[in-house]
Amino acid sequence: MITVRKSIDRGSANYGWLDTRYTFSFADFHDPAHMGFRALRVINEDVVAPGGGFPTHGHRDMEIVTYVLAGAIEHKDSLGTGAILKPGELQRMSAGRGVQHSEFNPSRTEPLHLLQIWLLPEKSGLAPEYEQKAFADQGRRNKLGLLAARGARDGALDIHQDVAIYGTLLDKDARVAHELGKNRHAWLQLARGKVKLNGVELAAGDGAAVSDEAKLEIAASEPAEFLLFDLA
Repeated sequence: MITVRKSIDRGSANYGWLDTRYTFSFADFHDPAHMGFRALRVINEDVVAPGGGFPTHGHRDMEIVTYVLAGAIEHKDSLGTGAILKPGELQRMSAGRGVQHSEFNPSRTEPLHLLQIWLLPEKSGLAPEYEQKAFADQGRRNKLGLLAARGARDGALDIHQDVAIYGTLLDKDARVAHELGKNRHAWLQLARGKVKLNGVELAAGDGAAVSDEAKLEIAASEPAEFLLFDLA
């Protein structure tokens, strides 16, 4: 079963410095029919104006993953981390027992376009952690590149939940396949382009929840970029 969450149906807000789309309920947008999917709690697509950003604030007991599509983001946190994240890199912050952080667009001229993802951790009260890593395009071009997984397997970022996050850049007419294990589920978030997921058409900004499907076949009708979450 594939349930599509169309881009146009997402929540939205525009604060001037931030233009955002909410796949699931977040902040002032509340939709009881879209509170998350499995351990996946938040997917926000944010466009941050030059110099704009999120001032220091706190989180607890959440796995926070940031994926930059264009521009750069400057991260600072109470763990002493200071880092710049660019396209091709993934950031994972485990809030655990509590962490303070800020995220800003350091450019004075270019907007920042990103996906911010929250996942519920497998248990609460973990030690806060920060990690980021660059993933070469060739490792994701027309293949599923593993970006994050529990136990940091195969060189991926570690994540404290039974989930694997894949990133893919598909050329026009290229296709990839992914087998889902027994009692596994998936979410596909399409960042750019157009694809067919088991024959179901998706356009940029669309998401799709997948259950009771043994195999996923994803074919690009135009160049595409997406994240695929394999979830318990």
